[in-house]
Amino acid sequence: VIGQPAKSKRPKEPGENKIKPVNKKVKPKNPRMKERESVDSSLKSQSIMTQMMDKGHFQKLAATLSLAAGQSLELRCKGSNVTWNYPSYLDTFKDSRLSIKQLDRYSQLILANSTAADTGEYSCWLQLCNGNKCRKDETKTGSTYIFFTDKEELFVPTPSYFEIVYLNPDKPAVIPCRVTTPSAKVTLHREFPAEEIETDGTDIIYDAKKGFVFQHPTSDHKGIVYCKAESQGAPQISIKYHLLYVEVPKGPPSTTMAVSSSRAGLSDRVRVVCTVLGEPDVDVNFRWQYPGQESERPVIIQNFWRLIKRGIGYTTRISKSVLIVEDFEDTDVGNYVCTAQNLQGETTVATEVEL
Repeated sequence: VIGQPAKSKRPKEPGENKIKPVNKKVKPKNPRMKERESVDSSLKSQSIMTQMMDKGHFQKLAATLSLAAGQSLELRCKGSNVTWNYPSYLDTFKDSRLSIKQLDRYSQLILANSTAADTGEYSCWLQLCNGNKCRKDETKTGSTYIFFTDKEELFVPTPSYFEIVYLNPDKPAVIPCRVTTPSAKVTLHREFPAEEIETDGTDIIYDAKKGFVFQHPTSDHKGIVYCKAESQGAPQISIKYHLLYVEVPKGPPSTTMAVSSSRAGLSDRVRVVCTVLGEPDVDVNFRWQYPGQESERPVIIQNFWRLIKRGIGYTTRISKSVLIVEDFEDTDVGNYVCTAQNLQGETTVATEVEL
């Protein structure tokens, strides 16, 4: 390392003082850069989360943690304004086993009488607030994935016995048969024809925290599948998953309008239908404008959707909104306008009904 020469009682050699200015210029560069890099990396990796083991005893957490189901868990995160994330079903059922308290210097999460269903990611981060605006402090976070092992429940329990998984050609699909024991051997099986689906580690991989991941879904993957897990005992079977292949354009709703008759007579029953074809897991909202709206003319509006097969192996969601005028009269003459909206935008279509 280049630096100033150590003090010595030896007499100076001729020309020795001339070297000093060069040493002074070189000295700050490399050591300070290394020091700054080490500080930056320590800030990026700084975890504010610890696990309470016994009174006064804490443990830093690794990326994963295995605990036996039935144990209680206490996590702490340093900071005066901490936000937590944990398995969402604990919020869904407003589980009384979970409690979170913010104290002066840390936030405390306690989960009592844990179960296999509590398996998942637990994370926290410090919030930086300026008035009403808050943002996540990326340098002060903590995260761990906790397996609550249970010999009777190798798969993380789910509220249903059957789930639909949509296979979209432009994004990975996940069959979420997660396990409670990370060492369990898990295989994927097709119900018909009965066979094991090979997991090659490239196109289809298994992740104990997620399940089976299809990196590039195709129509060949569609069908009904289930997972099988083995760990020091009889194998266990997961719930069934219905894999539906999807191939519809993304964007605002693809909307069409149809009317039972564009020319109606007095007292006729007129039916106007607004139809959207889209992705199976994308919700569509409908809004109507019609001639008798301002005068509060009574109409019937019905919304519904279903899945349909289009071509070989393709599944699409058909959403409909139906507006019905029971006794057509003068005030009902005019334009009927339907606006369909999804997360990507909205589309408006219209049709005219005359007398």
